Formats: sequence, structure tokens, C-alpha cells
Amino acid sequence: MYAAGAGFLAGVAVTAAIRPLAPPHETAPASVEVRPAFNETPPPVVPPAPPPPAAPPVISADPIEDLRRRHLTLPVQSISTDDIHDNFNEPRGGNRRHEAIDVLAPRHTPVVAVEDGKVAKLFLSEAGGITLYQFDPTDSYVYYYAHLEGYAPGLKEKDPVNRGQVIGYVGTTGNAPRDTPHLHFAIFKMSDDKQWWRGTALDPYRVFR
Repeated sequence: MYAAGAGFLAGVAVTAAIRPLAPPHETAPASVEVRPAFNETPPPVVPPAPPPPAAPPVISADPIEDLRRRHLTLPVQSISTDDIHDNFNEPRGGNRRHEAIDVLAPRHTPVVAVEDGKVAKLFLSEAGGITLYQFDPTDSYVYYYAHLEGYAPGLKEKDPVNRGQVIGYVGTTGNAPRDTPHLHFAIFKMSDDKQWWRGTALDPYRVFR
């Protein structure tokens, strides 16, 4: 009886030894959903810094040299520097000097702006006839065009003008001889009050030549 019991227990032990163990219960990992918090905001967009302002034009102590560096356009179409002459110091009525150059050309030849700027004044005078005063881009110089036959259509005071733009036409208005159409062209270095009628006369011949 004892022997039989011992054999039964041995069989149970062997059976337990050879029975495979059940694997532990496996569960799939839970998926995690990440949501931004309601108080989260995107970082602010910083605009690029603006470019530095352009340096203002440098005005030379010598105004003639300053204007030479600008390479001004001749004020009458279809002429060359050979067509201008130095009559800046020629005497005129009374004790005054001419203080300009006369550019001869056929009547109605286009007169053009010598550089960019703006129309300061359209003026009718007894001596100059139909005239135009132009400020340069720095408001340092005045360009004076006189004895015009007329202005370019639509041109008004304070209008911007570009280098080479037609602003008027050669004529004989004012005290110009009726048989000698020409442009009376002058340059003035403005005084501190920046008035179109006031300044120091500069010789245009020295500027163009």
C-alpha cells in the first residue's frame, strides 16, 4: 500500500515536470495620444529688421566739382559740348554779367531736365520770358531755363522730373532776339533759405566742359 502511494506521487511529480508552463498573460501596450495644451500658442513671428536708411548725398565743398561728378545731361536735345560756349562773364545791360550760357538751337527744339529733381517754379518774366526753375534732388541747386517757347504739356509746379525728360521748348520769349532762338541756362547754388529766386550763380560751361 505504501509502495503504491509512493508510485502515484512520483507519477504526479513527473507529469507536472513535463507539462509546459502556460505563458503569462500578454496585453498590448495602450496607445498614447498627445494633445497640445489649450494654453499653448505658437511663438511670435519676428519680422526682419528694415534696411538701414540710405546715406544722404555728400555735397562737395566745391560746387563746380560736385556738379561735374553728376555728369549733368545737356539741356537741349541733339547738341554736344562743342555747341556750348563760355559767355558766363559777358556784360549785359547795365553793370551786370550774363551769369548763364546761351544754347542756340532751332525753335521748338526740346529742352530737357539736366538731372532728376522737381519743378520749383513756372514763371513768366519780362527779361526771361517763359521760364522754369528746377530744384536738384538735394535741394542744393537751382537749374534755370529761360526764353522758352512753351512748357511740356501737363507740366506743373512741384512735379517730379527725371533726367532727360522734356520740360519745354527752345524759343525767343522775353528779351531774346526774335531771329535767334536759344535756351538761356543758368545754375545757382541755393542759400540756406532755399528760395528758387535766390542763390549764387555758377558757370554752367565749367560744369559741362
